[in-house]
Amino acid sequence: MVALLGPRQSGKTTLARQYAEGKPCEFFDLETLGGLDRLTEPSAALEPLRGLVVIDEVQRKPELFQLLRVLADRRPLPARFLILGSASPGIVRGVSESLAGRVSFVDVSGLNLSEVGPGNLRQLWWRGGFPSAYTAETDRVCAMWQEDFIRTLLERDLPQLGITIPATTLRRFWTMIAHYHGQKWNAAELARSLGASEPTTRKYLDILAGMFLVRQLPPWFENVGKRQVKAPKIYVRDSGLLHWLMRLDSFASLEAHPKLGASWEGFALEQVLGVTGDRDAYFWSTHSGPELDLLVFWHGKRVGFEFKYSDAPDLTKSMHVVMQDLKLNQLFVVYPGGQSLELADRVEMVSIKHLPERLKKFGAEGNK
Repeated sequence: MVALLGPRQSGKTTLARQYAEGKPCEFFDLETLGGLDRLTEPSAALEPLRGLVVIDEVQRKPELFQLLRVLADRRPLPARFLILGSASPGIVRGVSESLAGRVSFVDVSGLNLSEVGPGNLRQLWWRGGFPSAYTAETDRVCAMWQEDFIRTLLERDLPQLGITIPATTLRRFWTMIAHYHGQKWNAAELARSLGASEPTTRKYLDILAGMFLVRQLPPWFENVGKRQVKAPKIYVRDSGLLHWLMRLDSFASLEAHPKLGASWEGFALEQVLGVTGDRDAYFWSTHSGPELDLLVFWHGKRVGFEFKYSDAPDLTKSMHVVMQDLKLNQLFVVYPGGQSLELADRVEMVSIKHLPERLKKFGAEGNK
Protein backbone atom coordinates (compact mmCIF):
# COMPACT_ATOMS: atom_id res chain seq x y z
CA MET A 1 0.00 0.00 0.00
CA VAL A 2 1.18 3.50 -0.86
CA ALA A 3 -0.30 6.68 0.59
CA LEU A 4 -0.06 10.03 -1.19
CA LEU A 5 -0.48 12.67 1.51
CA GLY A 6 -0.62 16.43 1.10
CA PRO A 7 -2.90 19.45 1.28
CA ARG A 8 -6.08 19.68 -0.74
CA GLN A 9 -5.71 20.91 -4.33
CA SER A 10 -1.99 20.11 -4.44
CA GLY A 11 -2.24 17.70 -7.40
CA LYS A 12 -2.57 14.28 -5.71
CA THR A 13 -5.55 13.17 -7.79
CA THR A 14 -3.93 14.29 -11.04
CA LEU A 15 -0.77 12.38 -10.16
CA ALA A 16 -2.73 9.24 -9.24
CA ARG A 17 -4.76 9.30 -12.46
CA GLN A 18 -1.61 9.75 -14.54
CA TYR A 19 0.03 6.82 -12.77
CA ALA A 20 -3.05 4.61 -13.17
CA GLU A 21 -3.50 5.42 -16.85
CA GLY A 22 -3.28 2.26 -18.95
CA LYS A 23 -3.27 -0.06 -15.90
CA PRO A 24 -6.10 -2.32 -14.69
CA CYS A 25 -7.50 -0.02 -12.03
CA GLU A 26 -10.52 0.71 -9.86
CA PHE A 27 -10.83 4.37 -8.77
CA PHE A 28 -12.96 5.43 -5.81
CA ASP A 29 -13.38 9.20 -5.36
CA LEU A 30 -14.84 9.75 -1.90
CA GLU A 31 -15.39 13.45 -2.68
CA THR A 32 -18.38 12.37 -4.78
CA LEU A 33 -21.65 10.76 -3.69
CA GLY A 34 -21.09 8.06 -6.29
CA GLY A 35 -17.73 7.15 -4.80
CA LEU A 36 -19.19 6.99 -1.30
CA ASP A 37 -22.15 4.92 -2.48
CA ARG A 38 -19.83 2.36 -4.07
CA LEU A 39 -18.23 1.83 -0.65
CA THR A 40 -21.44 1.55 1.35
CA GLU A 41 -20.38 -2.04 1.98
CA PRO A 42 -16.57 -1.63 1.92
CA SER A 43 -15.63 -5.26 2.43
CA ALA A 44 -17.89 -6.52 -0.36
CA ALA A 45 -16.65 -3.79 -2.70
CA LEU A 46 -12.90 -4.08 -2.08
CA GLU A 47 -12.13 -7.73 -1.30
CA PRO A 48 -12.82 -9.13 -4.81
CA LEU A 49 -10.75 -6.48 -6.62
CA ARG A 50 -7.51 -7.27 -8.42
CA GLY A 51 -4.72 -5.05 -9.73
CA LEU A 52 -4.50 -1.42 -8.66
CA VAL A 53 -7.12 0.12 -6.37
CA VAL A 54 -7.08 3.91 -5.87
CA ILE A 55 -9.06 5.48 -3.03
CA ASP A 56 -9.11 9.30 -3.14
CA GLU A 57 -9.77 11.40 0.00
CA VAL A 58 -9.67 8.30 2.19
CA GLN A 59 -10.05 10.38 5.36
CA ARG A 60 -13.73 10.89 4.41
CA LYS A 61 -14.39 7.27 5.44
CA PRO A 62 -12.14 6.48 8.43
CA GLU A 63 -13.62 3.00 8.95
CA LEU A 64 -11.74 1.96 5.80
CA PHE A 65 -8.43 1.92 7.68
CA GLN A 66 -9.39 -1.20 9.62
CA LEU A 67 -10.39 -3.02 6.43
CA LEU A 68 -7.28 -1.87 4.55
CA ARG A 69 -5.10 -3.32 7.28
CA VAL A 70 -6.75 -6.72 6.74
CA LEU A 71 -6.56 -6.52 2.95
CA ALA A 72 -2.88 -5.56 3.06
CA ASP A 73 -2.07 -8.68 5.10
CA ARG A 74 -3.38 -11.15 2.51
CA ARG A 75 -0.83 -13.49 0.96
CA PRO A 76 -0.43 -13.58 -1.94
CA LEU A 77 -1.58 -10.00 -2.51
CA PRO A 78 -4.32 -9.90 -5.17
CA ALA A 79 -4.47 -6.09 -5.19
CA ARG A 80 -2.29 -3.10 -4.46
CA PHE A 81 -3.79 -0.01 -2.87
CA LEU A 82 -2.98 3.63 -3.60
CA ILE A 83 -4.70 5.84 -1.03
CA LEU A 84 -4.85 9.62 -1.20
CA GLY A 85 -5.45 11.84 1.79
CA SER A 86 -5.47 15.55 2.63
CA ALA A 87 -5.40 14.97 6.38
CA SER A 88 -3.01 12.87 8.42
CA PRO A 89 -4.69 9.83 10.05
CA GLY A 90 -3.76 11.23 13.46
CA ILE A 91 -6.41 13.98 13.29
CA VAL A 92 -9.19 11.86 11.76
CA ARG A 93 -11.63 10.80 14.43
CA GLY A 94 -12.38 7.10 14.51
CA VAL A 95 -9.01 5.96 13.20
CA SER A 96 -7.58 3.46 15.66
CA GLU A 97 -5.97 1.03 13.22
CA SER A 98 -2.28 1.38 12.45
CA LEU A 99 -0.99 0.62 8.99
CA ALA A 100 2.61 0.56 10.23
CA GLY A 101 4.69 -1.86 8.19
CA ARG A 102 2.01 -2.05 5.51
CA VAL A 103 2.18 1.37 3.87
CA SER A 104 4.80 3.60 2.30
CA PHE A 105 4.15 7.35 2.49
CA VAL A 106 4.81 9.79 -0.33
CA ASP A 107 4.40 13.46 0.55
CA VAL A 108 2.90 15.64 -2.18
CA SER A 109 3.23 19.39 -1.93
CA GLY A 110 2.40 22.06 -4.48
CA LEU A 111 4.53 23.13 -7.41
CA ASN A 112 8.20 23.72 -6.71
CA LEU A 113 10.98 25.65 -8.38
CA SER A 114 12.34 22.69 -10.34
CA GLU A 115 8.88 22.22 -11.90
CA VAL A 116 8.08 25.81 -12.81
CA GLY A 117 11.64 26.83 -13.71
CA PRO A 118 13.95 29.43 -12.13
CA GLY A 119 12.59 32.17 -14.36
CA ASN A 120 9.28 31.96 -12.48
CA LEU A 121 10.81 32.29 -9.01
CA ARG A 122 9.03 35.51 -8.11
CA GLN A 123 5.58 34.28 -9.16
CA LEU A 124 6.01 30.99 -7.29
CA TRP A 125 7.13 32.78 -4.12
CA TRP A 126 4.34 35.37 -4.30
CA ARG A 127 1.44 33.09 -5.28
CA GLY A 128 2.59 29.84 -3.68
CA GLY A 129 2.64 26.32 -5.08
CA PHE A 130 -1.05 25.40 -5.33
CA PRO A 131 -1.53 24.86 -9.09
CA SER A 132 -4.80 26.82 -9.28
CA ALA A 133 -3.28 29.81 -7.48
CA TYR A 134 0.01 29.74 -9.39
CA THR A 135 -1.63 29.49 -12.82
CA ALA A 136 -4.39 32.06 -12.18
CA GLU A 137 -4.77 34.69 -14.91
CA THR A 138 -4.24 37.60 -12.51
CA ASP A 139 -3.21 38.20 -8.92
CA ARG A 140 -6.82 39.11 -8.14
CA VAL A 141 -8.09 35.78 -9.44
CA CYS A 142 -5.35 34.09 -7.42
CA ALA A 143 -6.47 35.91 -4.26
CA MET A 144 -10.11 34.93 -4.87
CA TRP A 145 -9.09 31.28 -5.18
CA GLN A 146 -7.04 31.47 -1.97
CA GLU A 147 -9.99 32.96 -0.05
CA ASP A 148 -12.34 30.28 -1.38
CA PHE A 149 -9.81 27.60 -0.48
CA ILE A 150 -9.53 28.81 3.12
CA ARG A 151 -13.30 29.11 3.57
CA THR A 152 -13.99 25.68 2.08
CA LEU A 153 -11.36 24.03 4.21
CA LEU A 154 -12.52 25.63 7.48
CA GLU A 155 -16.27 25.53 6.87
CA ARG A 156 -16.65 22.20 5.10
CA ASP A 157 -13.60 19.95 5.24
CA LEU A 158 -12.82 20.15 8.95
CA PRO A 159 -16.41 19.43 10.09
CA GLN A 160 -16.39 16.38 7.81
CA LEU A 161 -13.43 15.09 9.83
CA GLY A 162 -15.39 15.44 13.06
CA ILE A 163 -13.62 18.68 14.07
CA THR A 164 -16.21 21.05 15.50
CA ILE A 165 -14.12 24.16 16.17
CA PRO A 166 -15.86 27.31 14.85
CA ALA A 167 -14.42 28.34 11.49
CA THR A 168 -13.98 31.94 12.61
CA THR A 169 -11.91 30.88 15.62
CA LEU A 170 -9.60 28.64 13.62
CA ARG A 171 -9.23 31.28 10.90
CA ARG A 172 -8.24 33.85 13.51
CA PHE A 173 -5.68 31.43 14.92
CA TRP A 174 -4.33 30.64 11.43
CA THR A 175 -3.93 34.37 10.78
CA MET A 176 -1.99 34.70 14.05
CA ILE A 177 0.28 31.86 12.93
CA ALA A 178 0.94 33.80 9.72
CA HIS A 179 2.19 36.75 11.76
CA TYR A 180 4.38 34.39 13.86
CA HIS A 181 5.69 32.70 10.69
CA GLY A 182 9.35 31.71 11.11
CA GLN A 183 9.34 32.28 14.87
CA LYS A 184 9.59 29.87 17.78
CA TRP A 185 6.31 28.54 19.12
CA ASN A 186 5.10 30.49 22.14
CA ALA A 187 1.89 28.86 23.37
CA ALA A 188 1.40 31.30 26.25
CA GLU A 189 1.57 34.40 24.05
CA LEU A 190 -0.74 32.98 21.40
CA ALA A 191 -3.18 31.74 24.05
CA ARG A 192 -3.40 35.23 25.55
CA SER A 193 -3.98 36.79 22.13
CA LEU A 194 -6.66 34.24 21.26
CA GLY A 195 -8.30 34.25 24.70
CA ALA A 196 -7.88 30.49 25.03
CA SER A 197 -5.84 28.04 27.09
CA GLU A 198 -2.40 26.81 26.06
CA PRO A 199 -3.65 23.21 25.48
CA THR A 200 -6.35 24.62 23.20
CA THR A 201 -3.87 26.55 21.07
CA ARG A 202 -1.71 23.42 20.90
CA LYS A 203 -4.74 21.49 19.62
CA TYR A 204 -5.41 24.14 16.96
CA LEU A 205 -1.78 24.01 15.83
CA ASP A 206 -1.89 20.21 15.55
CA ILE A 207 -5.04 20.42 13.42
CA LEU A 208 -3.51 22.82 10.90
CA ALA A 209 -0.30 20.77 10.83
CA GLY A 210 -2.35 17.61 10.30
CA MET A 211 -3.98 19.23 7.28
CA PHE A 212 -0.48 19.95 5.86
CA LEU A 213 -1.05 23.71 6.08
CA VAL A 214 1.35 24.59 8.90
CA ARG A 215 4.82 23.16 9.48
CA GLN A 216 6.23 22.55 12.92
CA LEU A 217 10.00 22.36 12.55
CA PRO A 218 11.38 20.59 15.63
CA PRO A 219 14.54 21.71 17.44
CA TRP A 220 17.76 19.70 17.36
CA PHE A 221 19.73 19.11 20.55
CA GLU A 222 23.49 18.68 20.65
CA ASN A 223 25.76 18.16 23.66
CA VAL A 224 27.67 21.43 23.22
CA GLY A 225 27.49 22.84 26.75
CA LYS A 226 25.07 25.63 25.75
CA ARG A 227 21.45 26.31 26.59
CA GLN A 228 19.45 25.33 23.54
CA VAL A 229 15.95 26.28 22.41
CA LYS A 230 13.41 23.50 22.95
CA ALA A 231 10.30 24.91 21.25
CA PRO A 232 9.59 24.21 17.55
CA LYS A 233 9.49 26.89 14.87
CA ILE A 234 6.23 27.37 13.01
CA TYR A 235 5.64 28.20 9.36
CA VAL A 236 2.68 28.53 7.01
CA ARG A 237 3.75 25.95 4.48
CA ASP A 238 2.46 27.67 1.34
CA SER A 239 3.89 31.13 0.75
CA GLY A 240 0.84 32.26 -1.23
CA LEU A 241 -1.54 31.46 1.63
CA LEU A 242 0.88 33.20 4.01
CA HIS A 243 0.73 36.40 1.98
CA TRP A 244 -3.08 36.24 1.71
CA LEU A 245 -3.50 35.68 5.47
CA MET A 246 -1.25 38.70 6.05
CA ARG A 247 -3.49 40.71 3.68
CA LEU A 248 -0.70 41.63 1.30
CA ASP A 249 -2.12 42.78 -2.04
CA SER A 250 0.98 42.87 -4.24
CA PHE A 251 4.59 41.75 -4.41
CA ALA A 252 5.60 45.37 -3.79
CA SER A 253 3.72 45.29 -0.48
CA LEU A 254 5.62 42.12 0.46
CA GLU A 255 8.94 43.79 -0.30
CA ALA A 256 8.03 46.64 2.09
CA HIS A 257 6.74 44.36 4.85
CA PRO A 258 8.69 43.53 8.05
CA LYS A 259 8.02 39.82 7.44
CA LEU A 260 9.82 39.82 4.09
CA GLY A 261 12.81 37.90 5.46
CA ALA A 262 10.58 35.39 7.27
CA SER A 263 8.54 34.84 4.10
CA TRP A 264 11.74 34.17 2.18
CA GLU A 265 12.97 31.77 4.85
CA GLY A 266 9.76 29.73 4.78
CA PHE A 267 9.64 29.63 0.98
CA ALA A 268 13.29 28.59 0.61
CA LEU A 269 12.93 26.02 3.40
CA GLU A 270 10.06 24.33 1.57
CA GLN A 271 12.13 24.22 -1.63
CA VAL A 272 14.92 22.43 0.24
CA LEU A 273 12.60 19.95 1.94
CA GLY A 274 10.99 19.22 -1.41
CA VAL A 275 14.33 17.64 -2.39
CA THR A 276 15.66 16.26 0.91
CA GLY A 277 12.37 15.25 2.54
CA ASP A 278 11.32 16.41 5.99
CA ARG A 279 11.61 13.27 8.12
CA ASP A 280 15.05 14.20 9.46
CA ALA A 281 14.77 17.98 9.38
CA TYR A 282 15.34 20.31 12.34
CA PHE A 283 16.46 23.78 13.31
CA TRP A 284 19.08 24.56 15.95
CA SER A 285 19.23 27.56 18.21
CA THR A 286 20.94 28.56 21.44
CA HIS A 287 19.92 31.17 23.97
CA SER A 288 23.31 32.85 23.56
CA GLY A 289 22.82 33.63 19.88
CA PRO A 290 24.20 31.07 17.35
CA GLU A 291 21.49 29.32 15.37
CA LEU A 292 20.86 27.39 12.17
CA ASP A 293 17.71 27.79 10.08
CA LEU A 294 17.63 24.18 8.90
CA LEU A 295 19.56 21.00 9.67
CA VAL A 296 18.90 17.85 7.66
CA PHE A 297 20.46 14.42 7.94
CA TRP A 298 20.68 13.40 4.31
CA HIS A 299 22.64 10.63 2.62
CA GLY A 300 24.49 9.98 5.87
CA LYS A 301 25.68 13.60 6.17
CA ARG A 302 24.85 16.57 8.34
CA VAL A 303 23.80 19.37 6.03
CA GLY A 304 22.94 22.88 7.25
CA PHE A 305 21.03 25.66 5.53
CA GLU A 306 20.87 29.38 6.19
CA PHE A 307 18.28 31.46 4.29
CA LYS A 308 19.28 35.07 3.65
CA TYR A 309 17.30 37.65 1.70
CA SER A 310 20.23 39.81 0.64
CA ASP A 311 22.26 40.52 -2.47
CA ALA A 312 25.50 38.98 -1.21
CA PRO A 313 25.41 37.13 2.15
CA ASP A 314 28.63 37.17 4.16
CA LEU A 315 30.24 34.49 6.25
CA THR A 316 29.22 35.30 9.84
CA LYS A 317 30.54 34.41 13.26
CA SER A 318 27.36 32.41 13.89
CA MET A 319 28.12 30.24 10.84
CA HIS A 320 31.60 29.47 12.20
CA VAL A 321 30.08 28.44 15.55
CA VAL A 322 27.44 26.29 13.85
CA MET A 323 30.02 24.50 11.71
CA GLN A 324 32.13 23.75 14.77
CA ASP A 325 29.39 22.84 17.26
CA LEU A 326 27.25 20.73 14.92
CA LYS A 327 30.16 19.26 12.92
CA LEU A 328 28.41 19.94 9.64
CA ASN A 329 29.59 18.22 6.48
CA GLN A 330 28.26 21.15 4.43
CA LEU A 331 26.56 24.49 4.98
CA PHE A 332 24.51 26.07 2.20
CA VAL A 333 23.61 29.76 2.39
CA VAL A 334 20.55 30.16 0.16
CA TYR A 335 19.80 33.62 -1.24
CA PRO A 336 17.81 35.09 -4.18
CA GLY A 337 20.79 36.30 -6.24
CA GLY A 338 22.10 34.82 -9.44
CA GLN A 339 25.58 33.52 -8.56
CA SER A 340 26.77 30.58 -6.50
CA LEU A 341 30.22 30.44 -4.95
CA GLU A 342 32.19 29.11 -1.99
CA LEU A 343 32.43 31.36 1.06
CA ALA A 344 34.79 29.04 2.98
CA ASP A 345 35.68 25.39 3.33
CA ARG A 346 32.38 23.46 3.25
CA VAL A 347 30.38 26.70 3.22
CA GLU A 348 28.70 27.55 -0.07
CA MET A 349 26.54 30.49 -1.10
CA VAL A 350 23.87 29.10 -3.44
CA SER A 351 21.38 30.97 -5.57
CA ILE A 352 17.92 29.51 -5.03
CA LYS A 353 17.68 29.31 -8.83
CA HIS A 354 20.50 26.76 -8.77
CA LEU A 355 19.38 25.05 -5.56
CA PRO A 356 17.46 22.01 -6.92
CA GLU A 357 20.29 21.00 -9.24
CA ARG A 358 22.96 21.67 -6.60
CA LEU A 359 21.19 19.54 -4.01
CA LYS A 360 20.65 16.68 -6.44
CA LYS A 361 24.37 16.81 -7.31
CA PHE A 362 25.31 16.87 -3.63
CA GLY A 363 23.01 13.92 -2.95
CA ALA A 364 24.55 11.96 -5.79
CA GLU A 365 28.02 12.67 -4.39
CA GLY A 366 26.86 11.42 -1.00
CA ASN A 367 25.74 8.12 -2.48
CA LYS A 368 29.17 7.32 -3.88
